Amino acid sequence: MSTRELLVLGTAGAVPTRRRNHNGYLLRWDGRGILFDPGEGTQRQMAHAGASATELHWLCVTHFHGDHALGVPGIVQRLCRDQVPHDVHAVFPADGAEYWARLKDATSYHGSATIVEHPVRGAGATLAGDGFTITALPLDHSIPTYGYRLAEPDGHTFLPERLRAHGIAGAAVRELSGDLLAECTVPRPGQRVAFVMDTRLCDNVFELADGADMLVIESTYLDSEAELATERGHLTARQAGEVARACGVRTLVLTHFSERYGAADDPDFLIQADFPGAVLAHDLDRIPLGARRRAR
Repeated sequence: MSTRELLVLGTAGAVPTRRRNHNGYLLRWDGRGILFDPGEGTQRQMAHAGASATELHWLCVTHFHGDHALGVPGIVQRLCRDQVPHDVHAVFPADGAEYWARLKDATSYHGSATIVEHPVRGAGATLAGDGFTITALPLDHSIPTYGYRLAEPDGHTFLPERLRAHGIAGAAVRELSGDLLAECTVPRPGQRVAFVMDTRLCDNVFELADGADMLVIESTYLDSEAELATERGHLTARQAGEVARACGVRTLVLTHFSERYGAADDPDFLIQADFPGAVLAHDLDRIPLGARRRAR
């Protein structure tokens, strides 16, 4: 049975705390693993969560601040040590290629793995995966930063009663086309996941989040630090909720919290986001993508 879930490996901002590791998010998608922003300690967090390097097929880095990339050396070396047999695609801002090169070869190590690099430039890019695409779009932070959107194509769902009415069964179902296909099916919207880290509000935040089944988004600050958020190129929990409402998001995952906040502040993030499908992420949470949307 296919699994689509978000495994949260870390939820801190620039500084990890006793209860929050640096960033790290593993999206499990039908046997494919997409790892976003591995911060320091990601490899150990994966061990705590029961995840392995052999699960990884994509590594997507939004930008090269430490809390989003200091785990890259450990992940790369673990891919090699475990002799992961399949290609692992690495996506990152081309403007940070020098940092990627340093992180990838930060120390001496043994083994080898095939890492296919996809540096993204300018207005971004859309890359083909196995049954999905990954789109990278530029955001508005203090250094070049990209957000990501994973999307599967729209499909169709067969209607058993209509198939029976036409006497269609078995392998013949796969041969349907034209008017008969339209009569015996209903549209099945593809699922979409958006990943938005360090940024001010900008058009591409909304473009990435549009119609997302899950939006994983930074909510570094509460309203009391709204001016600081804008100054440093971050979002507040309230802004994250505004994006989710405007874009018709189903599940909103709030994460990337400043170290200034403790457990007593957690409820305020949900209150200020004011979104019924909001989840306040904690390390090692497993958040299911959920059932598909119904066709309209």
